[in-house]
Amino acid sequence: MHPNLTRRSFLAAGSAAAAAPALVAQPAGPRFKLGLVTYNVAANWDLTTVLRVCREVGIAGVECRTTHRHGVEPALTADARRDVRRQFADSGVAFWGCGSVCEFHAADPAVVRRNVEDCKRFVELVKDLGGRGVKVRPNGVPPGGDPARTFEQIGRALTECGRAAADAGVEIWVEVHGAVTAVPRNMKAIMDACSSPAVGVTWNSNASDLDDQKAIGANFELLRPWVKSCHINDLENDRRGTYPYRDLFRRLAAMNYDRYTLIEVGRSYEVAAGVEFLKGYKKLWEELTRA
Repeated sequence: MHPNLTRRSFLAAGSAAAAAPALVAQPAGPRFKLGLVTYNVAANWDLTTVLRVCREVGIAGVECRTTHRHGVEPALTADARRDVRRQFADSGVAFWGCGSVCEFHAADPAVVRRNVEDCKRFVELVKDLGGRGVKVRPNGVPPGGDPARTFEQIGRALTECGRAAADAGVEIWVEVHGAVTAVPRNMKAIMDACSSPAVGVTWNSNASDLDDQKAIGANFELLRPWVKSCHINDLENDRRGTYPYRDLFRRLAAMNYDRYTLIEVGRSYEVAAGVEFLKGYKKLWEELTRA
């Protein structure tokens, strides 16, 4: 031992040296993962194919959008639900939730009621499959309707859906969607009218997120307290300067978002072409999420 090195300092130095490799080995990158909405890349793939491709490409989770070939729908029997849950578990790909088309903006109260009840059926399905939530949406304001009253109506319906979701241990995700309702300040009005903490938003990467400088900062901050899921589309828009995905990913990382950014691209693919598309997409996602 060096004459100027005491036993205590020697042990401290040794402990620090032992800890150093662990610090160096910490992986870089975001806490959130890349997922896939079956709309529309995988719209024509059965569930076995969806899971096989996701595992091959390295996609961590799936949101099963209703009406697609995967068949993950509220009509599934109890046995079929157990089988779907098993398929996800065996694949190592997470079942994130269901992408429903339930919407609550209609002028006719009977239509709104049907959508609320449909949402509750999706809630039970997601519960049975071990997922996290149900995606719903507004789809605008009825012709001649008053926007403020429509936002309040949507908020009340979401509160009821949120109670059912909370009872089931899942969530409701309101997609930032539809003419008028996709404007972030209007979506905030909807969320302000909803009193259920089980209800959040799916950030949808819309052109309406952008201000005059093509930045999302102010609008993202409006909705940040409610962001529970996130859809992303053409990542090349970051390079084109038409949507700032790198900034979006930084903002998600800064809020410790640890869920999914889900690929939602409006093009369908045959399986082989889809695999190549998703591999390229993941490579670009990894580049844009690098700190």
